[in-house]
Amino acid sequence: MDTSRPIIALDLPSAGHALNFVSKFTDEKLFVKVGMELFYAAGPQIVTELKDAGHDVFCDLKLHDIPNTVRGAARSLSRLGADLLTVHAAGGRAMMEAALEGLHDGGSTSNVIAITQLTSTSQQALRDEQLVEAPLIESVCHYADLARQAGLAGVVCSALEARAIADATAEDFLRVTPGIRPAGSAVGDQARVATPGTAASMGSSAIVVGRPITQADDPVAAYHTIRAAWQSGQDT
Repeated sequence: MDTSRPIIALDLPSAGHALNFVSKFTDEKLFVKVGMELFYAAGPQIVTELKDAGHDVFCDLKLHDIPNTVRGAARSLSRLGADLLTVHAAGGRAMMEAALEGLHDGGSTSNVIAITQLTSTSQQALRDEQLVEAPLIESVCHYADLARQAGLAGVVCSALEARAIADATAEDFLRVTPGIRPAGSAVGDQARVATPGTAASMGSSAIVVGRPITQADDPVAAYHTIRAAWQSGQDT
């Protein structure tokens, strides 16, 4: 699983759109994210098709339910061969452990990572909407340590929390960071964002980039610019 490549979020409305998009990258093996929009539109086979084409796949379905239900869902997903799968850390340690059990029952070696706090969540929203008085960084690090205790490979967090999570867990504990925006790009609905170069310098293990690539006039050029900034740790 090569995280030196930005993970492209294929938040697209159909399998046709997704497969047409990746076909623009001639002879290039990508790391792509299949989230809820594409998975619900295209079905599980889109993961299989992307894997068969040689791409790495992050299946970002954010499983969050009682442990038994999550165990069964992970067992069902195990046959797809995704490289990464997400659960919500808020579901608790038993639920996260159940996800691993389900994957192992299905013979999968997929890595599971946990959502800490969505990058659209601000400190104010955490306090006013979730009634959590703890500082956001404290909440995120707590969830990260809980995921580590459950045996997960890492977490999804913002780049702003990546270094603190590494300090609270381990350097090889994955910190996968969405909310990546090149300098000058629109932030959109994200609250905690960083540029690719800043994410690298702040300790992210991998970055997830969607609209700045998928909605670019030249997606291939945009991808390579972001990849260069990510690998060098310097934004152009």
